Amino acid sequence: MTARGTLTLLKRSAERIDRRTPAHRDRAVDGLRALALLAVPTGHWLLGGFTLDADGGLHNASPLSAFGGLAPASWVLQMLGIFFLVGGYASALSFRRRTGSAGAWLKGRIVRLGRPVLGVTAVWALAAPVLYAAGVPEATLRTGATLVIQPLWFVGVYVVITALTPYCVRAAGRLGGWAAAPLLVSVAVVDFLRYGPLAGSVPGWVSLLNILPGWLFAYQLGVGWGEGRIGRRGGRLLLVGGTLLFAALLVVFHYPPSMVGVPGEARTNSHPPSLLVLALAAAQSGAAILLRDRLARLLARPALWAPVVVVNLCAMTILCWHQTAMLAAAVPGSFLGGLPGLTTAPDSPGWIVARLAWMPVFAVLLVVIARYAKRFEGPAREGRTAPAVRRTVAGLLAAGFAVFALGLA
Repeated sequence: MTARGTLTLLKRSAERIDRRTPAHRDRAVDGLRALALLAVPTGHWLLGGFTLDADGGLHNASPLSAFGGLAPASWVLQMLGIFFLVGGYASALSFRRRTGSAGAWLKGRIVRLGRPVLGVTAVWALAAPVLYAAGVPEATLRTGATLVIQPLWFVGVYVVITALTPYCVRAAGRLGGWAAAPLLVSVAVVDFLRYGPLAGSVPGWVSLLNILPGWLFAYQLGVGWGEGRIGRRGGRLLLVGGTLLFAALLVVFHYPPSMVGVPGEARTNSHPPSLLVLALAAAQSGAAILLRDRLARLLARPALWAPVVVVNLCAMTILCWHQTAMLAAAVPGSFLGGLPGLTTAPDSPGWIVARLAWMPVFAVLLVVIARYAKRFEGPAREGRTAPAVRRTVAGLLAAGFAVFALGLA
């Protein structure tokens, strides 16, 4: 097929997707979700590197250790605030439209999130011994397992937060956007305890208290947005207030500038989330609310709307399998020695240029993998014994892989 023919086919496909989109579909919210989703693999592929040991095993390495100047890139690529904002917005609308009980609504959401996670972990549990028998070093397998399971923590947190949707809706009904304020205060108090003058006497587990309120903050904002309780005025307040708080935390209180963990650093903003994460989420949420109408007009164009639809249909596949795509290049590459930007240490500007060249390769590999992995994202087939057996086996395989990935075996 010629290039012109390919373009014509793509144009027709985009127009067909556009025609099939219901008029009530909120294109701006779907566009924001797609943007946040694509930021996950982009961030992991750009800010995650490898080194080779003497036996050819791969180990994780971060360019942020050598290039602190890359930290502002994490401000753009850390878009979990937008993801939780959009999640809260969509959940509020879905919860209001439900026809069954709240329990049935929640079960449906959990199943849609859980099947892709079981799929990727079960496949890796089967693939790991095969790869080991084929000569892949154990160090490489452990590195790969860590990378695969790393983004899946989000699913567990998201499930817990989704279960709180009924309470979030009630809070938004009573307090509007201000329902998120106590969550911000809670994180600020925990940060003061772990970083303030009493830090030496505060046990380390106190930081874990930030996990739920830290990620629930943007979700609660999204629920308030979906309930119509946050408008443009609230968006401006979030944008300005979040930006000022972000700047103050960096300049005055000396928070680490990177939004992701940096090996060797004593403090991290992301695990668990610090107040800086909430400040960034507030600013991003405010910008999203203010740009909603403009984004909706842009996505009225079929050529821009079609990719958004595709990304949203493959949301969990992208989240669960993007690290596997990178490993699909790095593991074979490790047998060839040091490949710039892939298996060499991320400690030079040349590595950054080379990694940018590798990213289209990762994207193509993800597309290939998604062609087969997408089946885990679809609805489960009805049946009795066979599906139950498959779910049990997949669960056992997933549990075994998690034990291996967390270094417990």
